[in-house]
This record gives sequence, C-alpha cells and structure tokens, in this order.
Amino acid sequence: MSRPVTARVPAKVNVQLAVGGLRPDGFHDLANVFLAVGLHDEVTAAPADALRITVEGADAAQVPLDRTNLAARAALALAERHGIEPGVHLHIAKDIPVAGGMAGGSADAAGALLACDALWGTRATRAELLEICADLGSDIPFSLVGGVALGRGRGELLTPLETGGTFHWVFAVADGGLSTPAVYRECDRLREESGAGANAADVPAPEPSQALLDALRTGDATALAAAVSNDLQPAALSLRPALADTLRAGADAGALASLVSGSGPTCAFLAKDVEAAQGVATALAASGTCRTVRVTSGPVPGAGLVDA
Repeated sequence: MSRPVTARVPAKVNVQLAVGGLRPDGFHDLANVFLAVGLHDEVTAAPADALRITVEGADAAQVPLDRTNLAARAALALAERHGIEPGVHLHIAKDIPVAGGMAGGSADAAGALLACDALWGTRATRAELLEICADLGSDIPFSLVGGVALGRGRGELLTPLETGGTFHWVFAVADGGLSTPAVYRECDRLREESGAGANAADVPAPEPSQALLDALRTGDATALAAAVSNDLQPAALSLRPALADTLRAGADAGALASLVSGSGPTCAFLAKDVEAAQGVATALAASGTCRTVRVTSGPVPGAGLVDA
C-alpha cells in the first residue's frame, strides 16, 4: 500500500487588488498582485476506500468535511481526469486563518492536488495541475505557484514577478469570516450607489501599479507601502465597519501600510523590519480590535511536497 504524502502550502496577501466592472458571466476582471507569506496549511493524502476529509488546527470546525471542500473537489477533479477511483483520506492541518481573505481554502485545494498526484502516481504535468486549479477557483493557481505573481482574468492567469527582498507582515485575524461573493456584491452596490456604474463598460480596465511593481523588484518596503491598494476594501469595511478600528490600531502602532487582505476580514500590515513587525503585533494584540495576531514574512515558495 502507498505511503501517505504531505504537501505544504502558503497563505497569500494581495498587495494590489484592482477590480474591474461586473462581467456578463458574473465575474470581474482583476489585476491581482499576490505575495505568498509564511503561514502554511499541510494536506496529507493517505490511501482509503473512499474520499474522506478530516481537519485539525485553528477554526477547524468551520471547514466543511463534505465534497464542497475545495480540497475534496481538487482530489475528485484529478481522479476523474485520470479515470481512477478517488479513494483517499485527506487530512488538513490548518494554520492559515479560515475565511480570512488569505486563500486558506485555495491553498488546501492546491495541496490536495499535489499530494494526490504523488499518492496515485498520476504524473500530472505542471500545466495540467494549473488547469485544474483554474477550473476550481481564481486564487488556487497562485497557491501552487507561490512567490509573487500578477493575476489577470479572474486572477487565474499568472505572470511571476521579480522581487528584490523580504517583506515583513503582521496579520490581524477578525472574529468570523466574510463571504467573498458577498464582498464583491457590495463592491458592485457601492459603485452603483456612487453613480459611476458597476458593469465592465462603466469601470476602467484594472491595471497593475508600476510603482508597486518597481517596489517589489527593488525590495523597498517603504515604496511598496505607498503603492499597496485593495479595491474591495471599501466593501469589506461597509460589511464589517469594525475593521476600520483594526486598521487604525496597526497604523497608529507604526505599520508602513494597513489594508484589508483580499476580501477580508483579516487585516494586513506591512512593517519596516522584524522588530517593527513585533511592535505592531504587540500593539494590535493589546488593542482589543482583533481575535489573534500573526507575524510572518514573504515571499515564500508555493505548494511543495514534504519529505517523510
């Protein structure tokens, strides 16, 4: 019998999330600059008679254990493509915040794909794995690739970006999650309410910031802080006004930049260095505006197998 296989997959922060107007298919074109950070989930695939999911770690009770789980869907998609039975026990060890705008579910899907491919010996090409990822969700291809990348289309069309250093981050995790579709709907509603319109014809095509790309390439944290942006932040704040207090607490503690991570509700703070990050984290933990605080850095590599 095959031995269990474990894949380790990072979280992400969006240093730029430019959102185009609502397309006829219900999606939005994006210019989405992903940066992988050193918070990881681990997905272990072991032989089993049928597909089974178990989860441990922070907020494990919030993770679905049925076939709606993205990791389960990834295993099923790979099995179907190769004409094999999806007999596998997927055990997910969570360290990425659940429903926090840091692509934890997407990370688990990428990890499940990599682990199942190794367990079943399907020998899927990198291109095939990326194609399955893109079919499953917009953020999943980046979880496989890692590093720093520009996502176009729905975010699934990736171009790796050059980076010149390590960036130090603090993440403030809120109580409860925010639904990504709900945040996009609120973004559209706010645009309509402003009179600008929310459809693709009304909103300029999203483009990456050249200043942001330059800051990433040179590793300049101060320049990156001046260029970060998230078009979904007003919608996240509209749905969860208390996040403004978290953002203010981080800024007051000396963060170079404070922004909602993706669709939220996790807030991300860019710090000058390790010491500054610890200071921001200490202040946030004492502020009473968030549930937990995590300190890490990036970029880090994407999904990879863990040697037994």
